[in-house]
Amino acid sequence: MEAVMEKIKTESILIIEDDRDIAELLRLNLSEQGYRAEVCHNGLAGLERALEENWSLIILDIMLPGMDGFEVCKSIRSSNRSMPVLMLTAKSDELDKVLGLELGADGYMTKPFGIRELLARVKSIFRRIEVDREQNSSKTYRELRFGDLQIFPEKRKVLLRNVPLELTTKEFELLLLFADNPGRAYSRQELLDVVWGYQYGGYSHTVNSHINRIRNKIEDDSSEPRYIKTVWGMGYRFAEKGELT
Repeated sequence: MEAVMEKIKTESILIIEDDRDIAELLRLNLSEQGYRAEVCHNGLAGLERALEENWSLIILDIMLPGMDGFEVCKSIRSSNRSMPVLMLTAKSDELDKVLGLELGADGYMTKPFGIRELLARVKSIFRRIEVDREQNSSKTYRELRFGDLQIFPEKRKVLLRNVPLELTTKEFELLLLFADNPGRAYSRQELLDVVWGYQYGGYSHTVNSHINRIRNKIEDDSSEPRYIKTVWGMGYRFAEKGELT
């Protein structure tokens, strides 16, 4: 009985995939691993279902009827900032991968892929979430304050002049990394490795896009940033407190 209970997982996975054979293959294999898996075959229906529940993970195809995966991901991110999204694409075009990452996807896989590869990726995402949760529970965070900017890591909350800011998961992770290490310069590749993972090497322009969006949200004048400074020829750094007085 205990062995059976140990196999039961609490993670729920929504599969939004219009290819019914692939969707059913994913559902069966994920269910065999102990996950609760559900399928939608249409982008609009998938988005509606995604917003009805706090899913542990969404596996999202790009080419969907009704609404494509990019729009679904964008809508999910505008409503839920932390729900992990793993995108599936039949295309090898790098622009698709970059766009997916910039819209807030946590990863992507290119079809055709092996089911073991996908299961390994799913487990990797859940391991990363669990490590983050354990680190947060064992670490007492204080409020991080830099001038008018306040960051509450355990609440994943950011205030500017006491007004809450809406940041995506990756935007928050980037901002927190900078704020935890003021003055330290990071290359774009280092930021990709830490926030997205080493497998996304070569997509440094994704970092640039996220930095620009963060600046638009926290800076009075994004062309002359106070908080996130450009280190020419290197990358970016967060201002030290002495620079903000």
